[in-house]
Amino acid sequence: MADNTNPQPLGGNEMPRYGGIATFMRLPGRSEPKDLDIAVVGVPFDIGTSNRPGARFGPRGIRDESVLLRPYNMGTRAAPFDSLRIDDIGDVASSPFDRLAAIAAIEERFDRLLTQDLITATMGGDHTIVLPILRAMAKKHGPVGLIHIDAHTDISDTMFGAKIAHGTPFRRAVEEGLLDCSRVVQIGMRGTGYTAEDFDWSRQQGFRVVQAEECWHKSLTPLMAEVREQVGDGPVYISFDIDGLDPSFAPGTGTPEVGGLTMPQALEIVRGCRGLNVVGCDLVEVAPIYDTSGLTSLTGANLLYEMLCVMPGVVYRD
Repeated sequence: MADNTNPQPLGGNEMPRYGGIATFMRLPGRSEPKDLDIAVVGVPFDIGTSNRPGARFGPRGIRDESVLLRPYNMGTRAAPFDSLRIDDIGDVASSPFDRLAAIAAIEERFDRLLTQDLITATMGGDHTIVLPILRAMAKKHGPVGLIHIDAHTDISDTMFGAKIAHGTPFRRAVEEGLLDCSRVVQIGMRGTGYTAEDFDWSRQQGFRVVQAEECWHKSLTPLMAEVREQVGDGPVYISFDIDGLDPSFAPGTGTPEVGGLTMPQALEIVRGCRGLNVVGCDLVEVAPIYDTSGLTSLTGANLLYEMLCVMPGVVYRD
């Protein structure tokens, strides 16, 4: 039975799925951060993109498609809403014109959120947003481990001269001491590069890089056992760029790359994080305007829900 003292998603038998409040999973949206274990927050920012914009509409698209989700995970029997106080606290207000001012606003908002004893589950937005989030995480937890799912390593030094953009956050994070590099795993990298060594900088920092070709035609459950061993008991952040998936599963994104992960593999990755000391997560780069079917937003909503299911303290109805 659900603990009705916790915020609960609005069910399809209480309100038709096309009605109700436009929060993630139609959660009440009335909670204060101090009263929560997990704050779901939107960051509608995409002025760090290098190709197709539109990820500013990602939080709205994910919320819209999340009406199809129900509270209990039938695959794993996870019961996140019975176990933890979870609510959607709305969006971070950031400038649509000034990239650096927007980054500062995001960092300040997460600094305030993390004064509370809570975990953040973020809907992006382009991948630039992970830098201010990791800055806030490191202030609270020290350097964190990272499980990063993406088509790209996002370790460029600059993009058109800019040090902060969606292709640079993890290089900045290393330079600023935000990551415990021995506990960083990047999964799904692929495509073409400007040099044959484009992924090597990550490896030189101590990251494990699992290219997409290593994932083809196999279950990733064994890989995630190795990832859990590498990450250990320390604080870890999960950052999931939707373009880590093959475009056949997630066409609505700014920089799609063929030959990506399948949806079952994505579920194996996220479910494989069960038992880790997860301190935050994000789902980024959903750009709904390039996918009129809503599939990419639906996929993003499901993956964010799956991340809620592996948070510390979630009960499994075994």
